[in-house]
Amino acid sequence: MQEEVKKNGGFLLGFKIAAEGILYSIRTQRNMRIHFAAAALVLFLAALLHLSKSEFICLLFAIFLVLVAEMINSAIELAVDLHSREYHPLAKAAKDISAGAVLLAAVCSVVIGILVFYPYLTCQK
Repeated sequence: MQEEVKKNGGFLLGFKIAAEGILYSIRTQRNMRIHFAAAALVLFLAALLHLSKSEFICLLFAIFLVLVAEMINSAIELAVDLHSREYHPLAKAAKDISAGAVLLAAVCSVVIGILVFYPYLTCQK
């Protein structure tokens, strides 16, 4: 029977490290700050319009989809830059693909936002 490898720090340290990663991305990534500002605006509007629980959940999912995609994109870009600052077609492809993932998440979130808010903003609800 193999021994389990124990990690230093434990469960709470994992949360601290994750929080540091989130804060680092907010401090250093302009697009992350833009996404957080947009999320705050969406959540404010959601509270103002008294959305249903299911509508609110859809918006939360859309918001977190974009934030997670942006953080993964930033991590990939940093890792690629750490390896080499020189141009390489595979490095470009990795960065382009991760940026494309953010774009897809953002477009999906905009569509969800339109579908949720449109009836409220056109008095059709």
